[in-house]
Amino acid sequence: MTKPLGRSYWKLWLATAISNLGDGVSMVAYPWLASAVTRSPILIAAAGFASRLPWLIFTLHAGVLTDRFDRRKLIVGMDFLRGILTIFVGVIVVLNKDSLPSLNDLTSITDLKTNWALYSTLVVTAFLFGLAEVLRDNSAQTLMPSVVDQENLERANSRMWSAESLTNSFIGPPLGSLLIGIAIFLPFFFDAFSFFIAVALIASLAGSFRPIEKDAPSEKINFTVEIREGFDWLWAHPLLRPMAIILGCMNGLGTMVGAVYILFAQEVLHTTVFIFAILGTAGAIGGTIGGFFAPKVSARLGSGPSLALAMAAAPIGNLIVGLTSSWQVVWVVTAVETFVAILWNTITVSLRQSIIPPALLGRVNSVYRFFAWGSIPIGMFVGGGLVTAMTHMVSRESALRAPYLISVALGLILWALAAPRLTTARIEAARQSA
Repeated sequence: MTKPLGRSYWKLWLATAISNLGDGVSMVAYPWLASAVTRSPILIAAAGFASRLPWLIFTLHAGVLTDRFDRRKLIVGMDFLRGILTIFVGVIVVLNKDSLPSLNDLTSITDLKTNWALYSTLVVTAFLFGLAEVLRDNSAQTLMPSVVDQENLERANSRMWSAESLTNSFIGPPLGSLLIGIAIFLPFFFDAFSFFIAVALIASLAGSFRPIEKDAPSEKINFTVEIREGFDWLWAHPLLRPMAIILGCMNGLGTMVGAVYILFAQEVLHTTVFIFAILGTAGAIGGTIGGFFAPKVSARLGSGPSLALAMAAAPIGNLIVGLTSSWQVVWVVTAVETFVAILWNTITVSLRQSIIPPALLGRVNSVYRFFAWGSIPIGMFVGGGLVTAMTHMVSRESALRAPYLISVALGLILWALAAPRLTTARIEAARQSA
């Protein structure tokens, strides 16, 4: 008989759902605000680069902190900080609202004088937000084994991702388009409120979430030594090492095509704020279905073929998106890609949580994410630079399509090289050896 997930899990689930609802609202607000501040592909990519740069420069240190301090308190502190930053952005937008163009006019505006004061605010707060997100997300992933039993990890993670997809991508974006239609600053205050509710729920979790029982926080932290312990463990592992590098390549390609997605949606797909929000619901549909069926698909196909399927879906989807001008087609492709992304996460995150020693979980997880997520700001920078360079040689529309088409060839090469390394036999052998 399957064990219940427990009260603490459902508090964590509810906190995640509520905070992701706020994220879904801001998912519409931030790109449209950025595109109303500047129309430069490289500047829009730079804003995304700033938000993801902490994954490259702070992830390893975050892993050490996660293995030293109460993970629940880290999540509470970082969510509270993110709430304060979001309120600050909302206030700045209120003060600048009269200088911004009408959002629905942006589909026809390609030359707009950059509002440097507001743009600088977005970049700085995006970087600070990213720092908090790195520590918060690493703590959250290492918290799960303290909340549910090991045999429930896949079920718990898949249901968590279903909640994230439902609120972040299905309910949040349409609500965000409604709020931004009323006033451009409203989504930011809503997002901040969701963070504070999540803080209250996480703070109420019962139990100890300290990874090390001795009084480790009172000792001076030697970041170099402790990071090296996590790095050495991961690098010596025959499966997690290539898995982290493969995911890094996938994420780099994914963000290369997504660096200026808002401009692609506006100028190629000709989306309004509302249609852009509808596009966001594709991730919810695919993610929700993936959350419920990913464990069954993995059991039916095997872990290895499931990961190979996830890797193959990206270049195929990018080819279709790169050639279409229909937002409906992009919606379908996004739903499918999100489904296989959840399939990938269900297998790989649960694997890491079950085979990494608890005392090293934060550090090893952070090293894994350094490789897997550190490529994201690099991909954004490359994508924005590629589009900017291509606009001097081809039409702006062709330049916005270029990253998708280039990523097709690179994605197929990655699939051919990586799929043979992530087999079901190797994954099961790693579970057994742990």
